Amino acid sequence: MKRTPLIALLCLLTGAAILAVLAALSIGSAIPDPVQFWTEALRDEHSLARTLALELRLPRALQAFGIGAMLALAGVLMQVLLRNPLADPYILGVSGGASVAALAVMLAGLAGWWVDVGAAAGALLATSLVFALAHGTGAWTPTRLLLTGIVIAAGCGAMVSLMLALGPENRLRGMVFWLIGDLSHTSAPLRLTFVLLPALLAALLGARHLNLLARGEVEAQMLGLPVRGVRYAIFIASSLLTAAAVSSAGSIGFVGLVTPHLVRLVAGSDHRVVVPASVLLGGTLLVLADLLARTLIAPRQLPVGALTALIGVPLFLILMRRQRLVS
Repeated sequence: MKRTPLIALLCLLTGAAILAVLAALSIGSAIPDPVQFWTEALRDEHSLARTLALELRLPRALQAFGIGAMLALAGVLMQVLLRNPLADPYILGVSGGASVAALAVMLAGLAGWWVDVGAAAGALLATSLVFALAHGTGAWTPTRLLLTGIVIAAGCGAMVSLMLALGPENRLRGMVFWLIGDLSHTSAPLRLTFVLLPALLAALLGARHLNLLARGEVEAQMLGLPVRGVRYAIFIASSLLTAAAVSSAGSIGFVGLVTPHLVRLVAGSDHRVVVPASVLLGGTLLVLADLLARTLIAPRQLPVGALTALIGVPLFLILMRRQRLVS
């Protein structure tokens, strides 16, 4: 992709992200009229509108953008690792491990940051388990890694079902909402930057390596790429990104699956473009999905993970059909 169209695309996505955040700030059930909302917010610093904007809606919108960006970046890295444009960051059982650990913490009567710590620890443990089992006595392959991840994810799903069945009824609703993705109780959105920014910078600096690895291991090795080390780095980075997203808002699917594929359809497969564009688009999509989740049946809120799944399933099928027709 030429430099001018690339800059135009990134500017367009940046503008869309800003508009999505402004929409998330302006629209809600408390003050339905956006004009009235901003008039009140700008006129009186102690108004309800300003409190809603700065203390409730802005942190939630930033949290949604950060989580969507992390899932999209994890999706890009996972698709390079598995050399499959329809791979998903949850496909290796990372989300399942996080869910099991977080539910165990909830069942133990703990809450708050303990759930975050438990989810992150479970995700990293599942990552290590998948990697160790896929490696075995020899080198792992993308297919072997994929199959091992599917088995671990299935086992984690069974454990989650048992924990929900045996758990106390008074905690069941909260646990179910967390499992399907919920942004209603998020806080401290800036902490996500400690994971997102280093991973994004590394991906941008290593975009040429990602391009080589996406072509195949043999060709990448012939061109001097340290394939083993790059694969380890991609695996760890994508797992940490997914773990951070899951520990913040539960399991939110299809953002990491669909976003990179949409970017590739428009901008090609050069990861110097795919990485930043996917981060911007993923964050924007999750902000809009969360806006719908809290306004569709206001004042009740829907779990955002359910909405992303409802939107992502038909879109995924359309993309699969398109890819089959093209190939």
